[in-house]
Amino acid sequence: MTVPRPRPAQSGTARPRPAQSGNGTVVPPSGDATTLRLGYGTNGFANHRLDDALAVLADLGYDGVALTLDHDHLDPFAPGLTRRIAAVARRLDALGLGVVIETGARYLLDPWHKHAPTLLHDDPTRRIEFLRRAVRIGADLGAEAVSFWAGVRPETVSPQCAWDRLVAGCASVIDAADSAGVTLGFEPEPGMLVESITDWRRLHAALDAPARFGITLDIGHCRCLEPWPVPQCVAEVADHLVNVQIDDMRRGVHEHLEFGTGEIDFPPVLAALAEAGYRGLVAVELPRDSHAAPDVAARSIDFLRAAATSTIGDRRRQEVPADALCSASTDATDRDTNRRVE
Repeated sequence: MTVPRPRPAQSGTARPRPAQSGNGTVVPPSGDATTLRLGYGTNGFANHRLDDALAVLADLGYDGVALTLDHDHLDPFAPGLTRRIAAVARRLDALGLGVVIETGARYLLDPWHKHAPTLLHDDPTRRIEFLRRAVRIGADLGAEAVSFWAGVRPETVSPQCAWDRLVAGCASVIDAADSAGVTLGFEPEPGMLVESITDWRRLHAALDAPARFGITLDIGHCRCLEPWPVPQCVAEVADHLVNVQIDDMRRGVHEHLEFGTGEIDFPPVLAALAEAGYRGLVAVELPRDSHAAPDVAARSIDFLRAAATSTIGDRRRQEVPADALCSASTDATDRDTNRRVE
């Protein structure tokens, strides 16, 4: 029988926001993985009201939320958007939660076709309007980033045409972000037109390296398809990293898994994020686990905290001088020898 996890005396209690610098940006963690800011994606709380999901995450000790705009969580096309944005902003502030905006809702734009239309379709108008709205919502909520992706190339669209459409669509979203003062995080996604860090670099260059066009890095995706070890993936994009999603995964299989059920060794990954000076949210991305959201979120934060703490011990062991290790080994050998002699 599972022992129930203790709950705070009052649900949704406020916590202080993370330390900030003079210009309002979050102070970087200075190489200590235990100070990374942990978040959780609302796409993993699809069966909860948004207000309740935020309260649960605050109670569990999360620092922020990756808010997927969807029909059940701050629908950007429903009436009363301004009023609803203001209510969410007040709730986030009261709970001390940071926020990034995610735009991967499955059927928000088309009830028949998942993720359609994308920037690659014949008529991407509704997608572009959605992303522009996401930028405005992000600005009103003080979001640290607004994240989006390319989409899967339709079979009827040639690779070159799809690429041209992607560049044009991204340019339109970048214009909106520049006007609103919002940072964009473009996510490489397995199976999409831009699926790897190399693809993101090509897109970044095609857009003339805009200042507000960063990268959203999903740690699981790195294990799924990137050619480098996961910590190296972090280092490869450190200068452009504005948003992190985190989950476990297996090589060659795009399936978001709970921590410890895939193939990723997380302490080195968290250490790499800290050493890169990453200052944004590290948000758990488990979109298929809404059926057990509170329990999964509780296990996830415990796992990540333990993994972050273990990096301290690893660093301390690495900092022990070689001669000290040799001496300690010799002393242990001497003691063992003495015991055998006695």
